[in-house]
Amino acid sequence: MTNLLSHLLQDVYHLFYPNLCLACEESLVANEYLVCIDCWSQLPETLFHLQINNPMEQKLWGRVHFEYATSMYYFNKDSRIQHLLHALKYKGQKEVGIMLGKRFAKAIEKCVWIDDIDILIPLPLSKKKKVQRGYNQSTQIALGMEKVLAKPVVTYAIERVKNTATQTKMTRSERVQNVEGAFCVVDGQLLAGKHVLLIDDVITTGATLEACANTILKESSAKVSIATLAYAIE
Repeated sequence: MTNLLSHLLQDVYHLFYPNLCLACEESLVANEYLVCIDCWSQLPETLFHLQINNPMEQKLWGRVHFEYATSMYYFNKDSRIQHLLHALKYKGQKEVGIMLGKRFAKAIEKCVWIDDIDILIPLPLSKKKKVQRGYNQSTQIALGMEKVLAKPVVTYAIERVKNTATQTKMTRSERVQNVEGAFCVVDGQLLAGKHVLLIDDVITTGATLEACANTILKESSAKVSIATLAYAIE
């Protein structure tokens, strides 16, 4: 009787507040949570982790000395992955970041280089932006990856010390200038001798990741690999 009443109350609630997929906005059915099964199956995977000299790595060649680089999904405007990242970044849907991070980690966990990773570092947000948003979306992705890879997430070794302007309409050279001096290492001892996996939500030109990775390399003895959930198609 209690279960029946609970289901009836849920049905009434969803009548007024529909339980919709964050990616396609269609109604979710039983056992679906945040994202429908159809959308999960249609997210466009890059399979970069299976490719030598993949496009993600090529994008960063000559700009930063990284060990490995990969990205999980292709990103373009008005796509399912854009809707999910929008929900994560602007609608408070932190759990979708965890879910996406888990899927990313399950895809790459058998890569030989993953065994060499010591810690996961989400790309830091500025203090101002973190206060506005309430959390760092890249940290949510990293926390999901941590659950699968059993590598610790470290959020206090690097800080973003410069409030940079939004880069949406900037050229690559403008983005590089915009993020110059944006990061600093605050605990180089923690990073000493470690292989860091630097994690972000999406890579476009790569200027921000480049700036952060180069700061880590310059101010510590760590090695850096880079992973983003999405790879923007230019």
